[in-house]
Amino acid sequence: MAAPEPVVVTGEPSGARSLLRAALPAVPGLNLLPGVRKGPVSAFTGLAYARRRVEVRRSAVEQYAAVCGFPRKDTVPLPYPHLLAFGLHMAIMGDPAFPYPAIGTVHLENSITAHRAIGVGEVLDLETSVGAPRPHPKGSLLDFVTTATVGDETVWDETSTYLRRGRGDADAAGGLVVDGAPTGGVEWRLPADLGRRYARVSGDHNPIHLYPLTARALGFRRQIAHGMWTLARSVAAIENRLPDAVTVAVAFKRPVFLPGTVAFADTAEGGVHTFAMTDPRDGSPHLVGRATPV
Repeated sequence: MAAPEPVVVTGEPSGARSLLRAALPAVPGLNLLPGVRKGPVSAFTGLAYARRRVEVRRSAVEQYAAVCGFPRKDTVPLPYPHLLAFGLHMAIMGDPAFPYPAIGTVHLENSITAHRAIGVGEVLDLETSVGAPRPHPKGSLLDFVTTATVGDETVWDETSTYLRRGRGDADAAGGLVVDGAPTGGVEWRLPADLGRRYARVSGDHNPIHLYPLTARALGFRRQIAHGMWTLARSVAAIENRLPDAVTVAVAFKRPVFLPGTVAFADTAEGGVHTFAMTDPRDGSPHLVGRATPV
């Protein structure tokens, strides 16, 4: 089946409004915005959205770097283009053809490949697409695939895998396995407002990350860190040892409650880094990942 023709978004998508449109179907009987009723899962074959000629602005890159622990440079941090495509993710989830609401859809894994360094000031074309769900032991998976191009050159791509819990397939693959993930290491104390700080630079204002009250309304005892912040902070800890062309793949295991303390450790062999963010009390993983030269 041919890939869907992308819907081109003009201007910068509103993260908050897109999240609202994507989340509203989770509230039974509530339809405050037009066009948010969802179609059947069986009818969904895919969607694509795009942004054209998106400038990488220094001020936005530096604000992101400060929150995530990256140094100031003339090239962007490895995960940064995800922010430029986040509005496309939300636009897809808010599309009437997309069968699931954003709230309750769990970001399970993420894989990013940088084909070269992206300079501050470069202009990118971005496209995000998602196909039909695929089976998982605990429900269904959706792969949001994003590419960033300069002219005809693909400079960066990403697959964000989301889980929708429900009837699963016990024989389906369980997902990314990272053998030999380390425990212990340097400890980082994370403040209560980390989710709000990351939301301001990323546009991801999901209530589970903001305040204890908003997180409890959605089933968490208090607010949790963004998974993409845990990925970014982990990459920031090793970015000076990574080549410009690299693939970083992570699995998000357990939420990081805020405020809180996490431990980060990394091992390297043959240029491949294996890393983990864990609970320093018992070593249980919040995130495990691997960075591999391309």
